[in-house]
Amino acid sequence: MDVKIWDTAGQERFQSLGSAFYRGSDCCVLVYDVNVLKSFETLTNWHDEFLKQVDPVHPDVFPFVLLGNKIDIDELQVSEKKAREWCSSKGDIPYFETSAKEDYYVDDAFQSVAKVALQTDNQHDM
Repeated sequence: MDVKIWDTAGQERFQSLGSAFYRGSDCCVLVYDVNVLKSFETLTNWHDEFLKQVDPVHPDVFPFVLLGNKIDIDELQVSEKKAREWCSSKGDIPYFETSAKEDYYVDDAFQSVAKVALQTDNQHDM
């Protein structure tokens, strides 16, 4: 398995490069800061923009994984419940709360990403 991760840091200037970065993707990982409400509020835009750029055959089932990052900081602005509700509204996207700084649940999250990507890749092979 070859894993390539493109980190656009949530910057809109990267949206125009989307088709070049996203082409051939088997999964999309969306990350937001649990301490910054605006980063959560832009998730739908990033989700929809990704689908627009990739233009998958079945956009309603294209695999995503959501990461709520920076759980090590005690300034929570987005509850786990709210994040899970968003995931549910997008087709039961897997959700993980992580801390990249403290390495909390990062391995679990990316193992899930790899599993989802492999499932997608295997379905393409059938």
